Formats: sequence, C-alpha cells, structure tokens
Amino acid sequence: MYTITKEVYFCYGHRLMNHKGKCKNLHGHSVKASISIKQEQLDEQGMVCDFADIKDIVERYIDQHLDHNFILHKNDPIIPMLQQQKERFMMIDEHPTAEVLSKMIYQYLKQQGLNIDKVTLWETASANACYQEN
Repeated sequence: MYTITKEVYFCYGHRLMNHKGKCKNLHGHSVKASISIKQEQLDEQGMVCDFADIKDIVERYIDQHLDHNFILHKNDPIIPMLQQQKERFMMIDEHPTAEVLSKMIYQYLKQQGLNIDKVTLWETASANACYQEN
C-alpha cells in the first residue's frame, strides 16, 4: 500500500457550548490539516496521485466552508446576532471540535473520489485529531 500526505493550512473560529474549559469562549485557531491518500498501485507516472490535485480539491472546500469562518453548533445562541450583523458563519449539527472538522474534510474528499486514508487536524503544534474509516 502506498500513501502520500499533503498539508494545508487555514484559520477558523468556534466555541464549544457547555464545555468546562477555556474552549467555551469564542476563540480561533490557525490549523494544519494533513490529508493522506492511499493506493495499492501507482499510476502511469509512478504516483499515488498528484499533490497539486489534492491541494486544489481540499483548498476549494476549505476556502468555501472553513477558512476564516466561525463554525458553531446549530443551537449556539450567538447565531441570531451573527445573522443580524451579516457575519460569516457555518452551523453544524455537532459541536465544532477538531475531531468533527477532520471528519467533515474526510467525507468531502471521499465524495470527490479520492481514496482517502485519513485526515489529521492539528489544532495546536502539540495537539491533533484524526479521522479515518476502518
């Protein structure tokens, strides 16, 4: 099995409602997402796939949905104020954790036809969350 990994960087804001720690407050992260693609065989160029193709697909999704966006649980009480102020935000059904965001990226890339192995989202230099299917 061959695996390649492409890293992309973006920023987002969120908060975790009812959380006991600092993450209950509105805050932001500059994150690194590591995208790993796997294949049993290499293509005619001797590649799993072109790194540029991964970058184009993942950055299109990140730019449209995640980068410089507030990602909030659908029940967050700040949403009406953001709507009133015409601020950019994304409502999701789950709490906007690094684990959930890594799964969102994974599922999008899978829908785009990439043979995705895993997505690792580095929320800080020393903490990451990973999503991969069995």
